[in-house]
Formats: sequence, structure tokens, C-alpha cells
Amino acid sequence: MLISAIIFGLLGSFHCVGMCGPIAFMLPIDRNNKSKGFFQVLSYHLGRLFTYSIIGLLFGFLGKGFYFFGFQQQLSIIVGLSMILIILFPTFFSKINFSKGINKTIFKVKSTLGKELKKKRNDTFFTIGFLNGFLPCGLVYMAVFGALATTNALSGSLYMFLFGLGTIPLMTAVVFLGNFTKGTFKKKIQRAIPIVVVFIGVLFVLRGLGLGIPYISPEPVLDLVSSTKACH
Repeated sequence: MLISAIIFGLLGSFHCVGMCGPIAFMLPIDRNNKSKGFFQVLSYHLGRLFTYSIIGLLFGFLGKGFYFFGFQQQLSIIVGLSMILIILFPTFFSKINFSKGINKTIFKVKSTLGKELKKKRNDTFFTIGFLNGFLPCGLVYMAVFGALATTNALSGSLYMFLFGLGTIPLMTAVVFLGNFTKGTFKKKIQRAIPIVVVFIGVLFVLRGLGLGIPYISPEPVLDLVSSTKACH
């Protein structure tokens, strides 16, 4: 299922351009020194990847708990259905509000991010990317669902890392070229994103059902173990 993380990142980056594009374009990079500018942007991306990896680590660890207690298959189904329902009923889920504590945290992140964007130190870019990774984003939430459905913390971290990796090409282009993703092409990609999310959601559901389909819906490991013991 790790391939779904890269797909999320590649297609989701068109959504990210709308949400985080202004931040990327405002990066105080040295545009007169291409080499320095490149490493500054790289530092920004490393900051984002670091944040995504930490988030994935936490949710992967939570997913490991479900796996340990034998709920991994059910969790995969729940994750898949959640992805599908969020796409089919976006209005309902958009009404869900964060708690006051989370809203305060988000405000502090945005405030600190605004201050960092005014600086030009080399360590600023990593910090901006690090903070950028914590900003609310629907596609990131979808990727988090995927990390939650993994079987351990490292897999969850890798899932989010690959998601972030997929966003790098387009986000880098935005830094140097501005928001060029306009017109018909952008609309087609945006229309494709919900379809891809539903498709990946279906894959998670199939994975949870354990239908014995190689690579797509393998049989539950616990069932295989128990059946082996029964033979002996």
C-alpha cells in the first residue's frame, strides 16, 4: 500500500499548491545564487518531510496497537470507508470543527511561520518546512489515514515520508516559477484527485476483507498462523 502514498503526494501536490503554494513562493531564497537557492529549497522540503515522518511515526505506532490486538483488518476497512465517505459527503465533514486547544496551536504555528518567512538565515528554511507540515490539509489527513492502517511505526513514518516526497516536484516548481498550474489542466487534475482517493479507499477496504487476492487483498496473517497450528 506504500505506492498509494506516492500517488497521494503526486496528485495531491496540485491541491497543496493552492494551500501551501503562497508559502513556498514567499520563501526568502537567494534568487541570485542558484546553487544556494537550490539548497535552501531542499532544506525547506526536508523540514516538511521531517514533520510528515514524525506524524507518520505516531500514527503508525497507534496502528501497531490495533495490529497487536488483532484489529488491523477492521482498521483497514474503517480507513478505506472513511476516505470514500469524506469524498462522497464533503459538506458533512467540512462542518466538523477543531477543539479550542487545536485551534490555538494552529494559530501559534501560523504566527511563528509568518515570523520565520521574514528571516533569511540558512536554518530558517528547515524551520519553515517543519512548521508548514503541521498546517491543516485535507490531503495530509488522507495520508495519515494510510499511515494509521500500517502495521508498525516505521511503516507509518515511511508512508508519510513517501507522501511528502511525491509533493516535492510540483512544490519546487512553484517556488521558482510561481503558480503556473492554472487553466484546464489544473481542473482535470483536481477532478481526478477525488477519484484516486476513492480508488485507494477501495483498496484499503479490500485489504481489510482478506479475500486471498495476492498483493491486493491477502489473507489475514493471524488466520494463516492459526490454520497452520490446526494442521499440526
